[in-house]
Amino acid sequence: MDNLTHSLVGLAAAKSGLEKLSPGATTLCVLAANAPDVDVVLLAFTDRWTTLQNHRGITHAIVGVITLSILLPLIFLGVDLLISKLKRRPLRVKFGGLMLASFLATATHPFLDWTNNYGLRPFLPWNSRWFYGDLVFIVDPFIWLLLGSACFLLTTRTRVQKSIWIVIGVVSTLLILFTPRGGNLPYPWLIRGLWIAILIGLIVLYRTQFASLGSRIPRAALVLLVIYWTALGFVHSRALIRAREEAEKMKSTGETISRVVAMPTLANPLGWDCVFETDKASYRFNLKLFNDSPVSRSVRYEKPTGKTEQALEAISSDRRTKIFLGFARFPVVKLADPDCTTQTLVQLADLRYTEPGTSRGNFSLELPVDCTLIGAQASWPAR
Repeated sequence: MDNLTHSLVGLAAAKSGLEKLSPGATTLCVLAANAPDVDVVLLAFTDRWTTLQNHRGITHAIVGVITLSILLPLIFLGVDLLISKLKRRPLRVKFGGLMLASFLATATHPFLDWTNNYGLRPFLPWNSRWFYGDLVFIVDPFIWLLLGSACFLLTTRTRVQKSIWIVIGVVSTLLILFTPRGGNLPYPWLIRGLWIAILIGLIVLYRTQFASLGSRIPRAALVLLVIYWTALGFVHSRALIRAREEAEKMKSTGETISRVVAMPTLANPLGWDCVFETDKASYRFNLKLFNDSPVSRSVRYEKPTGKTEQALEAISSDRRTKIFLGFARFPVVKLADPDCTTQTLVQLADLRYTEPGTSRGNFSLELPVDCTLIGAQASWPAR
């Protein structure tokens, strides 16, 4: 999930009662909820393939989460010890309280990341298997509204806090209102109208001292978040059933389906991106639940054979290929020019995000290959 969501979860957890465990617990909860993403900072000085290989790696695994949960309270304790000596005052932080708050807040991070289709590897360094929840899109404006509303009502007292919320409100509203083509939102003007209405309602509630309800507000928000996830889980199960039905209709004669997934789309619980794999090909299609024409934009890519297989073998020792194939959930491949005479491109893509020949950051890869290495005949990926 995005770091705004992680921060709001940490802040809501603190305001629900964790802040009472120790002075500094609120700040610690927000930092702890984001702590596993420290790998982004460390990987900022590497190339994109090292980033792809290591992001959501050891810091998101069980061993990394436990380490970070212990390290953060130790840092807070060390800072407080230093300040207490300089100012000759007793310690203020309660280490046990900070430790409990840190464990709870840090644990929310891998859980939130599991809920989307990027996934994580919880058993590193012993097992590199990826796990995917496929429940929530990586950015969810509904979660922003739910948790942001609760946190806003309880943390808008000082001038600094008001300034921070103004920045968050303005930036998020600009993203919702002015992203080209509605940011792929399913009903952009409806969602934009709802967003503005809720913002106005929050200002009214703030002025009526609604915040006097205290910790009951974030607790209610967290309960509603769990209900929202539960509802998405139910809808996801229905989407998987429908996706399997459509996959049976879509597959070619004689193919056997090995796996089917339904992945969430931005702010649309009824719209799902579906991918399924057979012994001969990989397919992708868009699914709309409770629609007379549920399937749209279907594509099919055959598994590599002949020239494609030889080209893939030719680049198999390349570091970028190894990293990409280790990450990709549904890797597909095609040749840019199968009838080349000198050199062509091997185009790889992770079908859950994009297709071969379409540039999409770390989710696609193009490498040159010598045409003399791919002389055999082959059947080509069909679209």
